[in-house]
Amino acid sequence: MDSQSPTDWDEMFEYLPGTVVELDDQPGLLYEIDCYEAAMVPPIWLVNDPRPRYPHELRIVSRQLAQVCALDLQPA
Repeated sequence: MDSQSPTDWDEMFEYLPGTVVELDDQPGLLYEIDCYEAAMVPPIWLVNDPRPRYPHELRIVSRQLAQVCALDLQPA
């Protein structure tokens, strides 16, 4: 990967797939983030929403569903 890439890694990890968000202009309408496409402008795609969104259009409601690393806590 190009180290000169303008990718905002902090933003990418803040808007993980599965994160529940609310549209700022439509309070109460919740969506789940489908993916973050760093090469797209705007970069955030929501499940069942045909248009991508910018981070400033969204408010994070819950990260409970977000797919993150699962830790195997079983004794070795």
